[in-house]
Amino acid sequence: MKETCGNSLVENHPQRHYGITSPISLAPPKEKDYIYTQKLIEAMKPFGVFEDEVELNHRLVVLGKLNNLVKEWISELSKSKNLPPSVLSNVGGKIFTFGSYRLGVHTKGADIDALCVAPRHVERSDFFQSFFEKLKLQEGIRNLRAVEDAYVPVIKFEFDGIEIDLVFARLAIQTISDNLDLRDDSRLRSLDIRCIRSLNGCRVTDEILRLVPNKENFRLTLRAVKLWAKRRGIYSNVLGFLGGVSWAMLVARTCQLYPNALASTLVHKFFLVFSKWEWPNPVLLKQPEESTLNLPVWDPRVNPSDRYHLMPIITPAYPQQNSTYNVSTSTRAIMVEEFRQGLAVTDEILQGKSDWPKLLEPPIFFQKYKHYIVLTASASTEEHHLEWVGLVESKIRVLVGNLERNEFINLAHVNPQSFPGNKELYNESDYVSMWFLGIVFKRVENAESVNIDLTCDIQSFTDTVYRQANNINMLKDGMKIEATHVKRKQLNSYLPADILQKKKKQSLPDISRNSGGLIPKMASVDDSCLDSSRDTDTGTPYSSPPSNRVSKTDSSSVTEMERNTALQRTSATTTRESPSNIAQPPVPVQGFSIPVIGSKTDSTVPVKTAPPLTGCTIPTVVGRNVIPRIIMPHPAQSHRHPAGISFMNPTSTAPKRPHSPAADDCSKRLKDMEKGILGGGGSMPIPTIDTSRLQRLPSKELPDSSSPVTANNIRVIKNSIRLTLNR
Repeated sequence: MKETCGNSLVENHPQRHYGITSPISLAPPKEKDYIYTQKLIEAMKPFGVFEDEVELNHRLVVLGKLNNLVKEWISELSKSKNLPPSVLSNVGGKIFTFGSYRLGVHTKGADIDALCVAPRHVERSDFFQSFFEKLKLQEGIRNLRAVEDAYVPVIKFEFDGIEIDLVFARLAIQTISDNLDLRDDSRLRSLDIRCIRSLNGCRVTDEILRLVPNKENFRLTLRAVKLWAKRRGIYSNVLGFLGGVSWAMLVARTCQLYPNALASTLVHKFFLVFSKWEWPNPVLLKQPEESTLNLPVWDPRVNPSDRYHLMPIITPAYPQQNSTYNVSTSTRAIMVEEFRQGLAVTDEILQGKSDWPKLLEPPIFFQKYKHYIVLTASASTEEHHLEWVGLVESKIRVLVGNLERNEFINLAHVNPQSFPGNKELYNESDYVSMWFLGIVFKRVENAESVNIDLTCDIQSFTDTVYRQANNINMLKDGMKIEATHVKRKQLNSYLPADILQKKKKQSLPDISRNSGGLIPKMASVDDSCLDSSRDTDTGTPYSSPPSNRVSKTDSSSVTEMERNTALQRTSATTTRESPSNIAQPPVPVQGFSIPVIGSKTDSTVPVKTAPPLTGCTIPTVVGRNVIPRIIMPHPAQSHRHPAGISFMNPTSTAPKRPHSPAADDCSKRLKDMEKGILGGGGSMPIPTIDTSRLQRLPSKELPDSSSPVTANNIRVIKNSIRLTLNR
């Protein structure tokens, strides 16, 4: 697809106002901006981000076929339900698109996110039964599969070579017309929660497009930012980075602040704005609107749990949600550092000292850290392996959270790319995938050596994965997880030399806190932690429980644990920062035994441990036998951030947030902010949410029914991962 530079002409009459504040600059583009933008397009072309006209037309043909198929199915189903002829003649049905395709930023070979909208007499069960059977008979459809128990239930298939993810929503109306507008909030009335979730994708996408001043400039900028994020390894919602809709909202906010700028300028301003952003102040594209539907929305004044979100980016369509609740302390620190590096590179580009390909260079992940955890997921068949890998990957953020809460760990950086297992290290009949997590250990003063035990952190993660697999009846014989600590020089046993690029060692942020959030302080990797280590891994692999010993467990407790990791991160940060907790090395005491859960006999593994600290304990294994995990109590006092959000003990009463500054004040503050930034001055003021609200349901996610309750424990073989760090 051919892209051209968008040209925004500044008229004499005032421009339409976008966003919750006045723009920072209305300056029109200069001649050099067109040149830099064209160079940006040329730099992106080798990565396949643009489709040609033939490919675009093929997508339109496929979507047309699918739309006709949906109308045909709804008509046939309506006849079988004996609807009157007057209704049958115009019962309708329609396919809507959302995501990257609807935004106009999809890449070559990308899938299409689509929504099937049906009238009220069509049930969800009809979609997953009769429509699924109709798709089976359709020529050109391959790899058809239904995921009915997903958070947003979906049918996945390939139609004439185009991958499609199709979700379903039934509206409380008798017919579906071709000019149906889903932006009307009244369409959500009387719908079940799964339909609301399905509709949310289309409503958010359309609202983003409506809130940007120039769609062409927005699309080209978003293409560049998404490509940069993928190349830098920070594009993954499931692993705690940002997904497509979050990147789109950040770019849209940048476009609102610089409505007349071209893509080259907008990319630079994107890094400028969000490298200075005072997280956790929220990114908003418009003021949240009130509604009488009383659906749960993101509001930290009402919902205490929302105050612990680290990087809130709020969807503009009702019900407003935080699209980044998976972000952790580590992933936010990594992304903020990437924003700063992106700003430095784009500064050089716009000064003529460098070119756009430098911005798209991948990081040297395997030379950046001294210590790594290798996480492997294996299964005995290819089909089981695909299912198992998807589940394990979706839970890796739980492992990152566990490691972050370890008092000796500063940062846990997961590489989003998975790698096939080395056949020399694993059973050749197994299918194996590997992920790598870079670990930065905390600097410990006045200690010659420190003994660190990661066993409980790893065990808690594997228990979570096995429970979830059991809840959805996925767990099969041969499905296993293993975790191993390795040092950088040992990576060549796992990965080929072409991946382990031997380049100059990269610098790494040392994490500290200030009023604006985490601020990385640049320090050498080798200087930021204890210099050498002795690895005392036992090498005993985790193995999955036998199928006849597995039973249903309470997945609602698992979900609650994952969704509330933000609540624990603040406490964990306090734990790591307390000098009294880390100044002295642990004193060895008599070991205790870790039970092998669920076995017929009380088989045990002796493990040495440090004396328990004061504070609360959180069990990491559900069941009769638990391994206590030490978490320091949350500070009782509250901490007020510049946006007016009080971060405080979750048991305390939620105060009302003060009103936002007037629009004129916001405009002046933003203009002063940019002057300060360009001059190396102060930090950015962030507008707060206006209007007071009624009490609502918590907004971590739209609620759904719970899973069955556990009956038995899961048998898991322990893997001890202990190491000694020396000066």
